[in-house]
Amino acid sequence: MMENICALWVLLNLCFSVFIMAGIARGDVSYSLSEEMKIGSVIGNIAKDLGLNLNSLSARKARIDAEGTRRKYCDINVNNGELTVLERIDREGLCGKKSVCILKQELVLENPLESHRININVQDVNDNSPVFKKGVVKLEIRESAVKGSRFLLEEAHDADIGTNSVQTYTVSRNEHFSLAVSFKTGGRISCELVLGKELDRELEKEVTLILTAVDGGTPPRSGTVAIHVTVLDANDNAPLFTESVYKVSLPENSPLDTLVATVSATDADEGVNGEVLYEFSHVSENDLATFSLNPSSGQIRLTGSLDYEDESSFELQIRATDGLGLVSFATVIIEVLDINDNSPVIIIKTLYSPVPENVAFSTEVGIINVQDRDSENGGQVHCSVQQNIPFKLVPSIKNYYSLVTTGELDRELISEYNITITATDEGSPPLSSSKTIRLSVADVNDNPPMYEEQFYSAHVKENNKPGYSVCTIAATDPDWRQNGTVVYSLLPSDVNGSPVSSLLSVNGDTGVIHAVRSFDYEKFKSFKVLVLARDNGSPPLSSNVTVSVFITDENDNSPHILYPSLEGNSFITEMVPKAAQSSSLVSKVIAVDADSGQNAWLSYHIVKATDPGLFTIGEHSGEIRLQKDLSESINMKQNLIVSVKDNGEPALSATCSLYLLISDNLAEVPELKDMSYDESSSKLTFYLIIALVSVSTFFLTFIIIILAVRFCHRRKPRLLFDGAVAIPSAYLPPNYAEVDGTGTLRSTYNYDAYLTTGSRTSDFKFVSSYNDRTLPADLTLKKGKSVEDMLRCTGDELEILNQIFQILLKWESTEQW
Repeated sequence: MMENICALWVLLNLCFSVFIMAGIARGDVSYSLSEEMKIGSVIGNIAKDLGLNLNSLSARKARIDAEGTRRKYCDINVNNGELTVLERIDREGLCGKKSVCILKQELVLENPLESHRININVQDVNDNSPVFKKGVVKLEIRESAVKGSRFLLEEAHDADIGTNSVQTYTVSRNEHFSLAVSFKTGGRISCELVLGKELDRELEKEVTLILTAVDGGTPPRSGTVAIHVTVLDANDNAPLFTESVYKVSLPENSPLDTLVATVSATDADEGVNGEVLYEFSHVSENDLATFSLNPSSGQIRLTGSLDYEDESSFELQIRATDGLGLVSFATVIIEVLDINDNSPVIIIKTLYSPVPENVAFSTEVGIINVQDRDSENGGQVHCSVQQNIPFKLVPSIKNYYSLVTTGELDRELISEYNITITATDEGSPPLSSSKTIRLSVADVNDNPPMYEEQFYSAHVKENNKPGYSVCTIAATDPDWRQNGTVVYSLLPSDVNGSPVSSLLSVNGDTGVIHAVRSFDYEKFKSFKVLVLARDNGSPPLSSNVTVSVFITDENDNSPHILYPSLEGNSFITEMVPKAAQSSSLVSKVIAVDADSGQNAWLSYHIVKATDPGLFTIGEHSGEIRLQKDLSESINMKQNLIVSVKDNGEPALSATCSLYLLISDNLAEVPELKDMSYDESSSKLTFYLIIALVSVSTFFLTFIIIILAVRFCHRRKPRLLFDGAVAIPSAYLPPNYAEVDGTGTLRSTYNYDAYLTTGSRTSDFKFVSSYNDRTLPADLTLKKGKSVEDMLRCTGDELEILNQIFQILLKWESTEQW
């Protein structure tokens, strides 16, 4: 009979488990495992069961998240998709005496976000032995107890459930007592001692029995307790509770020492036999720490904190014992009421930081999970982020949010965002929590270098040393690191036919531009170059700027005297009529300076003269004029040394010699050769004497020629010597430009010099300027006469005169003459 009852009970539990498992099977995937499995044991291949791509588990960051608990008991092997045991699983610790223990886990995958609920049915194993609360059970039975009297014994407690819990009791063999086992609702088994033979205190005062509780595991486990029966006089009434089951509700935020319930039992006996004491029976250590029971009054008070999320109900067994050991039992069921006492918990599952600044709109940069342990409205949570940032939270699957971009990111404006996520539940009052995450913005090369100025100009003095620092250019790039590192270079170009690299170089790091060579203002005065600024991004960005270089003049060119010419060993002699008056223009020194500005402002000074004070020179015009009228006592041969000085710092100068003959005719000059250099005067005099003697034989011819020349003189204002060559004063070397106000050439006067083609003793005839102040008319050009008028002698006359002078020159140059 007993075995049939046990088999029926096992069958009912099995059916109930199948029913529960059928309900659980509605989840995504379900597994069953026995508690206390070794860590690393394989529960099942979840990838295969869910049809997931095994190769994508690692890329999608597959992981197991716990649901409703802070502990994660399982893990997934992303290499083979197997679900394994991560921590020790104790069914009794997880579910206590619940018939079905379901461990809820969650498989989460990303990209795209996906989750699957995993229900793991933790099956009980026989790992706990039955335990009696007391090591010795003391019973006092009056000898008046009749045969068949029953005495309820304390039940053994087995943490296991089902067949692994206590299934039967046995008592040691004795002549007075037998054991009666009965099954109660909820799967409990109670046992009673049945008096089979009356007690006789006079024969036996005490009876000792051994009560054994055996569970149904394989192999079975057992626990024992000693029963000491003391034979007393009759106490035939046991305590009786007012209610067999007490039900109360208690909010989880109840303060300590709160009165939970009061149990009460009465005993019909009197005196000591009627005194009732209360105590807990088969209560766990956790329950003992949470509640206290007053043994006299039966008041149950709260001694520990309650947490609905940890334990939603308690079931306490209360035992009432009278003075002589008769007992009765009652049950107190305490239901814990949930209140909104848990703030939402924000968990950052994934955060992609840094995020490139050029990401597209609605790009997912993070995954947020929110959990709230409260129930009903207290567990409903809403998430948000602060305003004025280019991010928002988009609800995804249950309790998951995606953090996505809503606007453009610019690292140069904001390089880092502190995003505050606020989670608020719907409890009353609502609770909220916040979490701040830091999201960095990664740089992208989206800014070219920018110059501090639109264009640059530099002034460099000519004759600079190579390597001279011309100027410094600066460009900035707001990008980060190599994207913002600027390198400078010159763009290839030509300056006056030369590559720009032969003139300038630029330091690629500092932007300092150096001169490669020395500059010459007279060759070029300015030039422009293009400088390229390029960053080191990929691809690189660049910009360029124009640098204008202006060469400033230095006084590095001495004045160049054009007239009188200093080339060769020849010298120029000019004739001054004796009738010339004060202030008459005698000659003009013509000079130019290749420099510019004040460096080319020329001034003329007579530094030495045969007769000081006779001549004066215009300081800026170079015109030589008589300072006073001529007299007979004045030396007819005048030598002037003229210095031409520029206005530079320091000033440069050049000198020239001017030879003047105060005479109206060459015939009046006894020795023209005396105007030559001292070292050759005696030789020239000797040659002249021989020449004059030789010419006497041609005297008549010479007279005719003189008459012809006189005839021509009536037609033009000056006498031309044979072999004379006209040199217009308007001629200037091509590299000398006229500069207004610089003191070089001016166009106020025109001069023509008539020189023979002979040696340094060549004759010279001065022709005055087209000026109001001219020499007397017989030896000067009249006003309004042109150069062409001066050259109107007939060709035959000039040819005869030229032949005569050629013969004289040959005589002069021959040593034997």
